[in-house]
Amino acid sequence: MTTSKRIVISSDHADIPLRQTIAEHVAQQGWEVIDIGPTTPESTDYPVHGKAAAERVASGDCQLGIVVCGTGQGIMMAANKVAGIRCGVCSDTFSARMIRQHNDANMLSIGARVVGKGLALDIVDAFLAAEFEGGRHATRMEMIEPAKG
Repeated sequence: MTTSKRIVISSDHADIPLRQTIAEHVAQQGWEVIDIGPTTPESTDYPVHGKAAAERVASGDCQLGIVVCGTGQGIMMAANKVAGIRCGVCSDTFSARMIRQHNDANMLSIGARVVGKGLALDIVDAFLAAEFEGGRHATRMEMIEPAKG
């Protein structure tokens, strides 16, 4: 498992420029960014991109992940199919903070057709600045984790 500040970022074709802006913004904060999203605007399948990013986080290769699609919903659902992933779609900073503090989210999903660039960067900042609070929230997270074995 990595101990460095390493984050994976991906998207489908919905808004490559927003994903790249987020990647640059996060890199300026000292994160090593692993951008695995497409580079051309041809239609791509968000489940492929959500799963690929989630696998990087679940394996420990990256601490956190950020994924982007049109609404943020589809790519979030695909990411959450990977064991160990807790990805939430956020269109406000309060929710971005809370998914980290209360739900120990390790991935953030953003809807490129829902929020603009400025708000998207604020959401990313809120997500990255927050830390899991543990306590009663840890007990609740154990309740939603799949059974081992």
